[in-house]
Amino acid sequence: MSMPFYVSPEQLMKDRADFARKGIARGRSVVTIQYAEGILFASENPSQALHKVSEIYDRIAFAAVGRYNEFENLRIAGVRLADMRGYAYDRRDVTGRGLANAYAQTLGTIFSSGGEKPYEVELFVAEIGDTADGDQIFRLTYDGQVADEQGFAVMGGASDMVATYIKEHYKPDQSLESAVRLAVAALGHTDDADRVIDVDHLEVAILDRTRSQPRKFSRVSPARLSTLLGERGPSTPDEPDPEDTRPGTASSAGGPDDPSDPTDQTSGHVAPLEDPVTGESEPPVAPTSGVPGGPAL
Repeated sequence: MSMPFYVSPEQLMKDRADFARKGIARGRSVVTIQYAEGILFASENPSQALHKVSEIYDRIAFAAVGRYNEFENLRIAGVRLADMRGYAYDRRDVTGRGLANAYAQTLGTIFSSGGEKPYEVELFVAEIGDTADGDQIFRLTYDGQVADEQGFAVMGGASDMVATYIKEHYKPDQSLESAVRLAVAALGHTDDADRVIDVDHLEVAILDRTRSQPRKFSRVSPARLSTLLGERGPSTPDEPDPEDTRPGTASSAGGPDDPSDPTDQTSGHVAPLEDPVTGESEPPVAPTSGVPGGPAL
């Protein structure tokens, strides 16, 4: 009788962490910056239908990088948890910290279990307060770790290079125009020559505390973005985006977010998010039909 194959727990966790980090690094960076009137999110995203930045609740936004089908399932589960808790209790009981804790529990459980592969995602959960001192940005990694970020944060892609550029030019309490220009310049910054990213290939959204509506999330349209950025140099040819799932792009040939490749998908099931107050679990998000093991897009 042959001896069973043995891998030490330390090596198993290291292999799972390396696997998740490589998948996340294939995507393009997402930047979040605090400015005087709220929180800005920016990312290079040629797709007009697949969003990396979305609204979760009145004052809460969600941003992600990595596999689209995985973080989209997490976003939907978070929206359902927030709606259920706000309806059962009060809308003020829905907080960014509570959602970040729920996401951390889910990601940590998936990462430490040996039954399924770890999620190749990193998340931002941000909430604005009545003043800048009340703003909160939580960064969640693939293994469920939570970090409270201040000022700015970057995840995915060449995050170290982008974060270094922002750190050198960041100023507290800057205007929205300055924050947008800084974020877009950082996303196009490279060691060789800085790229000028076309506005149609940018996804920019804000949590704006000055809005009169209860819902503070809004997307910045290309027309407004052009006004905020002002005159720039000519655009450079775009490289294939591994998160762009349109036909003929890198993702459609088996990139990290390719919904058409059944060998490149998870089961489509996401573990239910548990309410940290009541202990009740949100029903899991069922996979949609159309693509084996993943949502139809």
